[in-house]
Amino acid sequence: MYYVSTRDAAQRLTAPEAIAQGLARDGGLMTPEAFLRLPANALEDMKDMSYPQRAVYVMAPFLGEFSVAELNAFAKAAYGPEKFDCPQVAPVHTVDENTYCLELWHGPTCAFKDMALQMLPHLLTASLKKIGERKRVCILVATSGDTGKGALEGFRDVPQTKILVFYPQNGVSAIQELQMVTQEGENVGVCAVKGNFDDAQTGVKRLFADEELREKLAKRRWFLSSANSINWGRVLPQIVYYVSAYCDLLAQGAVQNGQAVNVCVPTGNFGNILAAYYAKTIGVPIAKFICASNANNVLTDFLRTGVYDKNRPFYNTLSPSMDILVSSNLERLLLALTGEHAQVAGYMKELTRTGRYQVSDKVLQKLQGEFAAGFCDDEQTKAQIAKTWQAHRYLIDPHTAVAFHVLEEYRRETGDQTPAIAVSTASPFKFCSGVLDALGVGEKAEGLDILDQLAQVTGCPVPAPLAGLRGKAPRFTQCTEKEKMVDQVLEMLL
Repeated sequence: MYYVSTRDAAQRLTAPEAIAQGLARDGGLMTPEAFLRLPANALEDMKDMSYPQRAVYVMAPFLGEFSVAELNAFAKAAYGPEKFDCPQVAPVHTVDENTYCLELWHGPTCAFKDMALQMLPHLLTASLKKIGERKRVCILVATSGDTGKGALEGFRDVPQTKILVFYPQNGVSAIQELQMVTQEGENVGVCAVKGNFDDAQTGVKRLFADEELREKLAKRRWFLSSANSINWGRVLPQIVYYVSAYCDLLAQGAVQNGQAVNVCVPTGNFGNILAAYYAKTIGVPIAKFICASNANNVLTDFLRTGVYDKNRPFYNTLSPSMDILVSSNLERLLLALTGEHAQVAGYMKELTRTGRYQVSDKVLQKLQGEFAAGFCDDEQTKAQIAKTWQAHRYLIDPHTAVAFHVLEEYRRETGDQTPAIAVSTASPFKFCSGVLDALGVGEKAEGLDILDQLAQVTGCPVPAPLAGLRGKAPRFTQCTEKEKMVDQVLEMLL
């Protein structure tokens, strides 16, 4: 299988080349030329498989240059018991008779990014060998909270690599920041950026497009790649957990084979919900994709009107991983719906030039045939956390609460009671302050004692990776202007 840029079909790479390069040279995103559907009996066959086995089954058709033996080894290493605290890896929790919650936070950093970022280092290092790349690779990451720690943990001390993570100053939770700045490893770096996530993400894209930087690094045998979801090696493992969730519902008897479900995803950069769309493309029966946003509701407006406009106020919310106004992975969906690389390139050029673009009525009709959208503010988020706890004794984080709220609103407005999977993207213990506020706790403990406070209030145990932060001193205190991010790269590599 070959991969092409979303902006130019002539940029055509093998899977190892696409994963190693990360971003297309024209700034587009590498995307499969075609999606092969699962065999007719695949979901039934996978029903009794382990999560690593399902991962190999789903990913193998996209990775023709990798042997099944290689993928089995990668999957066992990525999703083994030493990394994930439950045997199902991504368990499905039954909330009520037609609502299920896909828990994606049982990995080493307590967030859904682990689902892909425990696999990506294996795919990337193997890809470098397959293409004969002898230079060392520096992974550049922009994070709105969870990708950073997930990538740091995944690439920690991986030979021939370094990783540099940029995050928005004052734009992540206290626990998220502590996870990053205390990261262990000889090959890691972390730096705050003055600005918001979009500033950090735009800065990283600018670094990839910097020819002078590329030449300087090449002379010292370095090249740049990405662990953000702009890298296909990030998106592919995310498809797996949607397939796996449906298989679990089959195994539980919650749905019959072929019965459609809806999926509601708290969404910022659009990679997570895009993976669900791709899961449907290969054969998972998903009826509706419900895109859930916080107050930064650029995606809600786009899916309702066809106008993408980032020229709006930016809000720091209780769900910081969704505080994004430029949703990079939307570009891949636009290609899937239009089939026109030049059209997608035109949209992206217009976004760069004016901060907005508008799709045709035909594309909007296709979008609305597949997607619904909604959003909620911080007060509604807190109310949903409290409501879910009181009604079901089920503790959720602010991002998951956004999904629950939007799902309830969608059902109320449409009457659609199709069984639905709400995606839970992070442990509530990563956002203790907001969760305690939601539960009516006024006075909160200082520092990491807030973890124990939430545990005492709810009776839920503190995840071991977060409890392990105690006593760790920050290693990284750098903060840079967005225009000077290149200096951090040069300092790390030259």
